[in-house]
Amino acid sequence: MLEAPVAGVEPSAGGPSPAVELENLERRYGERLALEGVSARLGPGQTLAVLGANGAGKSTLLRVLATLLRPHGGTARILGASLPEEAIAVRGRVGYVGHEPLLYRELTGRENLRFHARLHRAGPERVEELLVATGMERRADEPVAELSQGMRQRVAVARTLLGDPPLLLLDEPRANLDPAAAELLEPLVGRASGRARVIVTHDLEAGLAESDLVLGLRAGRQVVYEPAGRADAPALARAVFS
Repeated sequence: MLEAPVAGVEPSAGGPSPAVELENLERRYGERLALEGVSARLGPGQTLAVLGANGAGKSTLLRVLATLLRPHGGTARILGASLPEEAIAVRGRVGYVGHEPLLYRELTGRENLRFHARLHRAGPERVEELLVATGMERRADEPVAELSQGMRQRVAVARTLLGDPPLLLLDEPRANLDPAAAELLEPLVGRASGRARVIVTHDLEAGLAESDLVLGLRAGRQVVYEPAGRADAPALARAVFS
């Protein structure tokens, strides 16, 4: 395991704050440790791939970074803000796409986006821009409950981008998308977006290909942390998945 900071990630003096800074992060569910000793640092515009088997703590880590769960130990800073003390101040600058789309099923896609746009102080033109960008403008007036999982995912991505967040937290972002939809969303949430990204994935090869850093979790413990370009895929697979 490579200890933080990783070369090339720490900001220069007077530069922008790292997108993510973690040191010995800990999170429990009752007596069970879900995360223990997780340390990482992610610079602006960089991508961190979080790899691990089911139950490794990947989604828990993402929810801590999204300010949905409080850390129980260690330190966590997001875009220069300490968690949980400054969670409210930074929450609107973090875009989160989890397993659930966090949409009101009885409302239409457009109604969902307009509701969330008010929270982000975004105008109706931003809503329409994102509906077009995600290819949902023609289905925007249908209740979310009647949309396919892939279409809900597209609306969820549009919701996530309303506030133009500099940090994206993506939990298996392509899981419900066909190839055409995944390609459509790539400029919005892919590397080309220029945003810092933390991506949870089971796909080791894809995770390495689109990331600057890789973090491997096993039973909540950090077992790998290194630049993706230096990672040995077979060794990483053994450390994380075997």
